[in-house]
Amino acid sequence: MAELLYRLGRGSARHARKIIAAWFAVLLVAGLAFAIGGGTLSSSMSIPGTPTAEVTDRLAAELPSASGGTGNIVAQSTDGKPFTDAQEKAIGTLTADAAKIDGIETVIDPFATEAERAESAQAIKDGRQKLADARTQLEAGDTQLNSSEQELAAGQEQLDAAIAQARAAGMYQQAKPELDKQQAQLDAGAKKLEAGRTELKENRSTLEKESAKLDQGASQLEMATEIRTVSEDGAAAITMVVFTEAQMDIEQDTKDALVALFDNATVDGVQFDFSSEITQGVPSIFGPGEAIGLVVAGIVLVLMLGTFVGAGLPLLTALVGVGIGALGALSLSSVLEMSSVTPMLGLMLGLAVGIDYSLFIINRHRHQLKDGYEVRESIALANGTSGNAVVFAGATVFIALLALNVTSIPFLGLMGSVGAASVLIAVLVAITMTPALLSLVGTKILSRKERAALATGPAGATTGAAHAPKTRVRPMSSAVAILTAIASVAVLLVIATPALDLRLNLPDGSSESQESTQYRAYTAISENFGEGQNGALLVVADLPGSPTEEESQAHQMRIAEALFAQDDVIAVAPAGTSTDRTVAAFQVIPAEGPTSESTEELVHSLRDLSPLEGTYDIGVAGSASGNVDISEKLSDALPFYLMVVVGLSMLILLLVFRSILVPIIATLGFILSYYAALGGVVAIYQWGWLSAIFGVDTPGPILSFLPTILVGILFGLAMDYQLFLGTGMREAFVHGAPARLAVIKGVRAGRAVVSAAAIIMISVFGGFIFAESAMIRPIGFALAFGVLLDAFVVRMLLIPALMHLAGDKAWWLPRWLERILPDIDVEGAKLERQHPHTGVEHAEDAEGTARVEA
Repeated sequence: MAELLYRLGRGSARHARKIIAAWFAVLLVAGLAFAIGGGTLSSSMSIPGTPTAEVTDRLAAELPSASGGTGNIVAQSTDGKPFTDAQEKAIGTLTADAAKIDGIETVIDPFATEAERAESAQAIKDGRQKLADARTQLEAGDTQLNSSEQELAAGQEQLDAAIAQARAAGMYQQAKPELDKQQAQLDAGAKKLEAGRTELKENRSTLEKESAKLDQGASQLEMATEIRTVSEDGAAAITMVVFTEAQMDIEQDTKDALVALFDNATVDGVQFDFSSEITQGVPSIFGPGEAIGLVVAGIVLVLMLGTFVGAGLPLLTALVGVGIGALGALSLSSVLEMSSVTPMLGLMLGLAVGIDYSLFIINRHRHQLKDGYEVRESIALANGTSGNAVVFAGATVFIALLALNVTSIPFLGLMGSVGAASVLIAVLVAITMTPALLSLVGTKILSRKERAALATGPAGATTGAAHAPKTRVRPMSSAVAILTAIASVAVLLVIATPALDLRLNLPDGSSESQESTQYRAYTAISENFGEGQNGALLVVADLPGSPTEEESQAHQMRIAEALFAQDDVIAVAPAGTSTDRTVAAFQVIPAEGPTSESTEELVHSLRDLSPLEGTYDIGVAGSASGNVDISEKLSDALPFYLMVVVGLSMLILLLVFRSILVPIIATLGFILSYYAALGGVVAIYQWGWLSAIFGVDTPGPILSFLPTILVGILFGLAMDYQLFLGTGMREAFVHGAPARLAVIKGVRAGRAVVSAAAIIMISVFGGFIFAESAMIRPIGFALAFGVLLDAFVVRMLLIPALMHLAGDKAWWLPRWLERILPDIDVEGAKLERQHPHTGVEHAEDAEGTARVEA
């Protein structure tokens, strides 16, 4: 590999303009691909096969009207007073116009809905009064029938007595016609009385049925009391939009048209804000924070390389590489379901590793020029040595990110693939475009002072350093090593402690900037309608048999009452039934917001109720439920992925360092820095520490896929630093330096470039801490903080201390294993022997160890 890269560097230097033109042509093609194939990005995420996804798919098949995505538009009067009739009419007109937009199923007019609610409440009140009047009438009729019955009984007694008297007097036959006539009258009265009682009974039965219906309506109205569309003070209203497609499939044009309709409306005294489901389009990929990060990276490059030309080259190559990667990823967004975080992750990684990888090659080239190497000779050798290390380091990041596909989570696998592609492009640009640019700038990569010194010869270029007496390098003391190791581990463990309280979820409107429309909408709903309105759940139930309309209503009432009886449920309302009345849906409003612990527990408790009352199988869907499922799926996938990465780490380090102990302590160091980075994220973004500094307006659960994505990226970067420091230690050791002395030599050889690379990484990642996207901010912090801890605490303090304490045992490897392991020459030492520089002799130190260049 080193020889191939040597030739590639030499060829790139020889054909510099063609190489540079080729890369800009690729950038142009990527731009054209984006213009043609760029599609919709979303902040919503889904995982096939989760309980929420299964319920949503079923709704789409059996109850399409309840399966579409939803969003809220919040209207507020700017003076805090109730809406005027004119304002209500204007909002109603906008609602009607919005319903005509292609891709929208229906738009619910808040004032019409509230009027219907008021009418229903009044109808129930009137109905109760009518029922009371009817009961009074029934009681009066019953009293009248009883009186008539008593009169009939008395008449019958009198008639019976008369008959008895007639019989006793022997006058019965003569009186019989008159007596029969009286009996017929009494019988007719009795029959009429019986008919009256039958009618009364039927009326009472009808009254009871009407009363039951009225009670059911009243109960439903009471259970849905908290589902309001207009606030109690009349100064805020929610317009619910139901889309024809599922949340992830809503066309961006539909959402844009909806937002434009309300934004362009002129309703005096009314402000409109939109929930995150509506305004979840493409966020600004590059903003002020990212620009500041690049400026800081540029300053570090100028300080390290001493020239603006030298500082500009890594920035240029990184921007070309990241442009190709980001535009290429965005060009696939029309055919792939892509989260808005995906291209931004590629941008973040592409910038960071693109600058660092180019820096490694340029730094080696500068040292060689000052040692008297000819420009193209130095370019080829730098590409074959440091370029070889860049390829190997990039390969570790590439593999770790690509391994995200083993989680079997589509959106996470796509993130990993896009990130891996961005790293691959950064590596290719570094080993081809960087040599080409170095060829064009020639010795201008050195400062004027360095070029002037070079004109006097290599010795002058090093300002006599080769001839100056060297400061004797001494290993650290064992006491210092022990204290350093203990202090490093203690600091990392303390910082990692908050990670024990890690809670995962996807961000909601409360996570957005306070100036954003999503945050204003979320806050307005919480304050005027209750937090739970921001995270409504959709419960779907199977109704047994083939129920009639009346039976279906009875089933729905039983289910609604059982749901309403659950803790942390404040409202339940029917949301529709299938055409065959075998599936019913219910809107359930939790007590707290979508990311709260109580809502998460409610999702589980509702699912645990199935079969409800032993009869009804139920399922739970909705955005809050989907976020819970995604978070749990990611949590379940994390341990396996972590094992894959740890195993990969052990294997890579075993091949590179040909040691058993080095891979173990290096991997344990990575695990410490990983959990410490998570601890920092929890402390700031979940607990709210230093929230004013980092712009955390509303602390809450941590982005559900952050721990997983952090494993892949931080692992790759940690291996980079381990590689550049550890190979220096090994190089010194194999050249005869004692093990403990080799540790110090390796650290001194690589600390400057690793420090610069880490600071650049921190600057680039740190720029995303203040990004527009609520999802990308904690990722930027986690990566910046993770790199800070891993580079400066783990790699430069903890690992050297442990290596010192291990002594010669640090490089022990069983002979049988040594024989079967391939010899990977990461630093290109063999290449230097194959292409020796004859201009100057390599300086040897007092111990006979060759000088190691970072």
